[in-house]
Amino acid sequence: MGDEALALGALHAGLSGVYAYPGTPSTEITEYIQQSPLSRERGVRSRWCTNEKTAMEAALGMSYAGKRALVCMKHVGMNVCADAFVNAAITGVKGGLVVLAADDPSMHSSQNEQDSRFYGKFAMIPVLEPSCQQEAYDMVADAFALSEQLRLPVLMRLVTRLAHSRAAVQVGELRPQNPFSPDDERTRWVLLPGNAKRQYAALIALQPQLLAAAESSAYNRLEMPGQGPDELGVIAVGIGYNYVREALPQGTPVLKVSQYPVPAQQVRDLAARCCRILVVEDGQPFVEEQVRALLGADYPIQGRLTGVLPRTGELTPDCVAEALGAGGPQAPARAEHLAPRPPQLCQGCGHRDVYTALNQVATEFPGARIFGDIGCYTLGALPPFRAIDSCVDMGASITMAKGAADAGLRPAIAVIGDSTFTHSGMTGLLDAVNDHSAITVIISDNLTTAMTGGQDSAGTHKFEAICLALGVEREHLHVVVPLPKNMEEITRILREEIAYEGVSVIIPQRECMQTLGRKLRQKKQAQ
Repeated sequence: MGDEALALGALHAGLSGVYAYPGTPSTEITEYIQQSPLSRERGVRSRWCTNEKTAMEAALGMSYAGKRALVCMKHVGMNVCADAFVNAAITGVKGGLVVLAADDPSMHSSQNEQDSRFYGKFAMIPVLEPSCQQEAYDMVADAFALSEQLRLPVLMRLVTRLAHSRAAVQVGELRPQNPFSPDDERTRWVLLPGNAKRQYAALIALQPQLLAAAESSAYNRLEMPGQGPDELGVIAVGIGYNYVREALPQGTPVLKVSQYPVPAQQVRDLAARCCRILVVEDGQPFVEEQVRALLGADYPIQGRLTGVLPRTGELTPDCVAEALGAGGPQAPARAEHLAPRPPQLCQGCGHRDVYTALNQVATEFPGARIFGDIGCYTLGALPPFRAIDSCVDMGASITMAKGAADAGLRPAIAVIGDSTFTHSGMTGLLDAVNDHSAITVIISDNLTTAMTGGQDSAGTHKFEAICLALGVEREHLHVVVPLPKNMEEITRILREEIAYEGVSVIIPQRECMQTLGRKLRQKKQAQ
């Protein structure tokens, strides 16, 4: 997979640590490194982090010590680590630091279609975007080298289709890890205003070098057969280059873009040869908007903004072929009379018993609202439970319940998973405790990060201690086992705590059926 190619490339490039929070489609990068014999042989640090911000900061610390570090997350994780990410461009780095953002056009498992390339432009650092698995392998080594050359973090962007598709990859030589060498230039790491102003000016001064690197990059190339002039030129970005090459009429000029800033001179050279340009990119019209600014309003640019390509969703070979006027392959016949199969909670899942109890008790409280969160338990919003009234972002259940309670909503109930609670729910609970908010928080603990495949959860077996330390009163903190036989106890506790005009926490705790099944199979195989 593209994820695995990038992971292997990072190991071969002398990686010393990967820091990540699991999130589709990025998860397999860290898992590959964790399972690699080379990683174990070299002592590569590869445990999961509590959230993307802690991951970014830890990787920056490893870079400070001179080592090469990789940070992995899905696109919405960039929002979580944005403070550290943007400031890392001001401090700069010592050991190579690569930030991998895996974007999810079409929202296969996400809340939005956010495009992480904007973060790279915002932070004014180089951005690399492979077009295939081979480039994913090769590019990460170049990203580390570029990071150390410019002393800046480098952002790499993958999209779902590349992250999870497969191809053969030719591997290169194994590079040794960097030696331990903490940075002695201390003032650049202390962002007091005087230092930060100086560092920011240095970052601005580096921008011509970033552009020159993009103009000369082997990953950006202008393919212009023949002499021209041509009616159509194509700017093919990242994975879009593959789709263009599948459908493109022979002889059409193409500018392949996989390293940013956008290579302005190559864009101008293409425009001078062609009457119009089609921009093919997966995600938002990031390059298209910049090309319009470079060439002016009078030059005809087509792409997502003009409707020649779909404004939303991921690219496909068919839609690219249609935009090129090449015609795509005939669509396969649609199967008829197939019942829809929406996702659902696993049979035997503890979340099912939580929602059964919640629904039973909530009907006794007119006006009750249940604020949900990000995880497999979000499926409680679907039939047969229909138990969730909101799901916005990681950790929002507790803080939204608090805000609604502040406005007078009773009862306000929050449902959050164990991994999401440690990721970004603890601070919201502290706010609620400090304000003595009238909310009931349910931390549905299945002892793992289940939604992304069963990775370790940072707070496993610590939730009672965490809640007590945050100030939850002992008499309003309960641990229950979500099973049908315990339904009477669970519903009684729910009624009592919902009626309480303060913060209460209920922790239904039972292992995920998937991880339990996996352990039992492994135990049986070992016998």
